[in-house]
Amino acid sequence: MTSTLQTACCEWDTTRFFPEFDGPVYRGYVDTLRTDIARALAEASAASALCAENEGAWKDTATRFEALDSRASHVSTYLGMLSSADTSNDAVKNAVAAFSLVLAEISKLRGELIRALSEAGAEDFAAFCAQPELATARWTWERMRQEGQKRMPVALEGLAADLGVDGIGAWGRLYEKLGGRMDFSMTWPDGSVRTVPMAQRRALMADPSRAIRGAAFRDGQVPWITHQDTLASALNALAGTRGTLYARRKQPHFLDAPLFDSAMSKATLDALMEAIRRHVEIPRSALRLAARMQGTNGVAFFDLEAPQLPAPDANPISWDEACNLVHSAFASAYPALGNYFAEMLEKRWIESAARPHKSPGAYMTCSPVLNEERIYMTYHDTIHDVITLAHEAGHAWHTALLRSRRPLARQYPMTLAETASNFGESILLHALESQPGLSKAHRAWLLEQEALRGHSYLLNIPVRFRFESRFYEERLAGEVSATRLCELMAEAQREFYGNTLAQGGEDPYFWASKMHFFITEVSFYNFPYVFGYLLSQALYSRFLAEGPSFLPKYEAFLRHTGSASCEDCVRETLGADITTPEFWAAGILSFEKPIAALDSLTA
Repeated sequence: MTSTLQTACCEWDTTRFFPEFDGPVYRGYVDTLRTDIARALAEASAASALCAENEGAWKDTATRFEALDSRASHVSTYLGMLSSADTSNDAVKNAVAAFSLVLAEISKLRGELIRALSEAGAEDFAAFCAQPELATARWTWERMRQEGQKRMPVALEGLAADLGVDGIGAWGRLYEKLGGRMDFSMTWPDGSVRTVPMAQRRALMADPSRAIRGAAFRDGQVPWITHQDTLASALNALAGTRGTLYARRKQPHFLDAPLFDSAMSKATLDALMEAIRRHVEIPRSALRLAARMQGTNGVAFFDLEAPQLPAPDANPISWDEACNLVHSAFASAYPALGNYFAEMLEKRWIESAARPHKSPGAYMTCSPVLNEERIYMTYHDTIHDVITLAHEAGHAWHTALLRSRRPLARQYPMTLAETASNFGESILLHALESQPGLSKAHRAWLLEQEALRGHSYLLNIPVRFRFESRFYEERLAGEVSATRLCELMAEAQREFYGNTLAQGGEDPYFWASKMHFFITEVSFYNFPYVFGYLLSQALYSRFLAEGPSFLPKYEAFLRHTGSASCEDCVRETLGADITTPEFWAAGILSFEKPIAALDSLTA
């Protein structure tokens, strides 16, 4: 598997969004957007309920909202990119806070549209959706109508949007600012002491040296412990705000909103978690194997992302090498994806440089105005980062395939988004494993990458879901202390990892260090990951069985994700029922084969 792709630059180009931050073009764009939103909101607020007589006016409001929302997303994406790449830039932070007021106004306009759709009679709503300019977004209009049944009066929703800027949104910004500026003093195995940015801690905890990852874990805990009361206050504020709004919106359970956002049913979530509980010993077996290879009675939390086998090439994987690995894998199995990945590199759509003040994590983002995607990550020369690159490229390809759809038909839920990213990972790993003449050691190393990936999705993600569920249950009775949050996290880890975790091997402060718990836009940023992983296993199995002829079906599935529920997408693509534990069990059981092969090769 070879490639000669040229990948000299690893800092993204943001000038396609705006020539310069806070320059005249940027300020003019935001000012015009603010004026246009205010005008549209005033007209929508004064309009009477949707009926046959004013159907045309509401059609104009709907199409204007779609365009304004895209323009706002363009700015929000731009500011998010700048903020992630340099968390020390206070001017950008101030711009993010200021623009949140504009987003609040967009939220109000959306609320007026929801009011009209939810109050309309069945016949009037059907006639509205049937208009040629609106018909291709019917799924969105229907979901808005459903959402309207669970909303407060428009005035209260507007107040909630305004308060959210300095309320729930401020807590999220506090976490991002605090985490982005964190560093810690790390004592290395040789006795030297160096200051390490928190964004690099995760990579160090995936280091082959257990001494290094243990030091990164222990020393890296200090800032989280130091700020635990602040972080607990933030987490309680996020959950408390949501709980108050859920009660006002007549959403009796804290999972109602995240399930609706995920476009999936409670039956599907229950089936998914039940399948994991039934077959939990399969991913646990991967960790028992890891403990055996490292010569311990169990693993610690800082061992979970670490390879036990040395890479076939002991040298670090350079950025150029990583890009060539991913490109070769994509180009061989899925030429269109390979061409797209090469385009991303050529046009500098990927940010991967390792430097101070970058926000931790990785993500894909896009501009519906430019019809362009961007990948954000921090590359540290590890195989884990290579897999992350393939993962985010899968996300980007999914979004690129939806460019021909109208903006409102491109907004797919996280559950289906994670399917495409995991499909990208599968292509990379399969390509690496299929290279001719692989040595026993090389094959074992690749199998271990599958093992690391599998137990992460099947154990670590359920831990996050279980912790968050129990936290929200206790939050109903009042604030939950940092001490209790640590107890809940340790209990969740013990529940899923069982005795594969060594005594004292938990990470009780994982609730503080994991950014996902502090995302303000959504709660339960966890179960969609395991949903996507196991669904991608089903899709990739079909790909292996059918070959290239499956790819048009796969692309049709991706293009459908902004226009149907998870259940309908899978039923129409795979002819399967995802509300049964048996569907999900098939993906979990497929994990047994690579674990058995790894066990045999390392025995």
